[in-house]
Amino acid sequence: MAQQRQNIYIAAPGFKGLNTQDSPVTQDPAFASVAENAVIDKFGRIAARKGIKKITSSATPLGSSSGIEAVFEFCARDGTKTVFSAGNNKIFTGTSTLSEVTLPGGYSITANNWKIVSFNNDVYFFQSGHAALMSVAGSTTLTAVVNGAHAAPAANEVLASFGRLWAADVANNSYTVYWSDLLDGDDWHGGSAGSLDITTVWPTGYDEIVALQEFNNFLVIFGKRSILIYSGASSPSSMTLSDTITGIGCIARDSIQAIGTDLIFLSDSGLRSLGRVIQEKSNPIGNVSKNVRDTLMASVTSETGIIKSVYSPEESFYLLLLPTSSEVYVFDMRGTLEDGSYRATTWKDVSLLCGTRTTEGLLYLGSSKGINQYDGFLDDTATYTIKYFTNPMSFGDPSKIKMLKEISFTVIGGSESQVVGNWAYDYREDYSTQSFTIAKSEQAEYGISEYNVATSQYGVTNVIDIARVKATGSGKVATIGIEATIDGGSLSIQELNTEALLGRLI
Repeated sequence: MAQQRQNIYIAAPGFKGLNTQDSPVTQDPAFASVAENAVIDKFGRIAARKGIKKITSSATPLGSSSGIEAVFEFCARDGTKTVFSAGNNKIFTGTSTLSEVTLPGGYSITANNWKIVSFNNDVYFFQSGHAALMSVAGSTTLTAVVNGAHAAPAANEVLASFGRLWAADVANNSYTVYWSDLLDGDDWHGGSAGSLDITTVWPTGYDEIVALQEFNNFLVIFGKRSILIYSGASSPSSMTLSDTITGIGCIARDSIQAIGTDLIFLSDSGLRSLGRVIQEKSNPIGNVSKNVRDTLMASVTSETGIIKSVYSPEESFYLLLLPTSSEVYVFDMRGTLEDGSYRATTWKDVSLLCGTRTTEGLLYLGSSKGINQYDGFLDDTATYTIKYFTNPMSFGDPSKIKMLKEISFTVIGGSESQVVGNWAYDYREDYSTQSFTIAKSEQAEYGISEYNVATSQYGVTNVIDIARVKATGSGKVATIGIEATIDGGSLSIQELNTEALLGRLI
């Protein structure tokens, strides 16, 4: 009697991103178990990330330090743009060439965890244990933020909003919020400047201020374990407590990113959306990283560096940078899944320390090499590897032995890239492999293809190739994966189609 055959067809492999949280056998095949050096492209496909392209010509000014740990683009009223960055206990301007700024006489920098903001055509630099600094209209000579005999608080956090600067988290005082005079970031003691002690307001009795943000015309004070929301911050002396969130706070100052009408931040239980947290309070379904929560938080817990983040509306992703583990968690911001979570992928072996989006929509990333741009499909001059693996698949009948026959991958792009097909059984990681090379892409006439599709009568602009792998072996469940070397060209995975023979009952 002919053996029963079963087919699994995945039209957009990894469409739902990673899921390392749920039982792998019962998962939707649209989830991935591995999605490394990958993003979700605008068509919902797993695709190779762009390259980390070095634009700093020489890292000599960084010495033996870890690299650029803060980066910020300032745009003056006259349209002049200046990129400020920090590393090696110095502050620089420029991108291709790092030029040291002039500091106040006798000023000493001992760390690079600056919070940099633009306010009223000036740039302000705040960091714990350091007197605040400012650059007037982007000047390369910095001055101390002092008005008469009074200096700004030596705070670790600063926010420019509601027509003034706000600061918090100074040494031995993580419970007071300070604000400057209206439209005057230099004056923290005159005019309408003031402060607020929130010791008695914390809903759990004690907490520490981590960050300040503006959200829907409210002042949001993030503690480690709770959140306070104040209304009326345009007149801070009379602002009132509007709402409190208990049990959820922010554990990393620079994890907070405004994504249009919402704020994303890292809590001690995963990535959160402030809008959903306000609606649902401490309800765990508000965790927008729920499909990778445990693996994400294991990485966060073991991280010894300073966690940073960056949001790019052009790339439609939020990046959470874990520098010492050389890992980046990528969350697609085009929309949420049915469970309210964001689709996640990861980047591996990329030690990125910070990032910023420029006014022109470029994405700058700091590393030991200096300032880099997210661009092209090489890491400077080096290739990198995208990996996509399914979760273990039972082909609808976990009680029978499966024998994979043929696996076909449809890939778009990656002209002449080296690709490896992988398969294994029963949760093992000793994968059988078979290599192939993607067909060469030929330039079409005029550099475009007819009707904007992959092939034209004149040639190929973005090759579509179907690679077929003859599989061997057997087991109860099968895991399938693909690895591709990215060497200057984009690549996305369009389809995965596999067939298995169903054998005897186990």
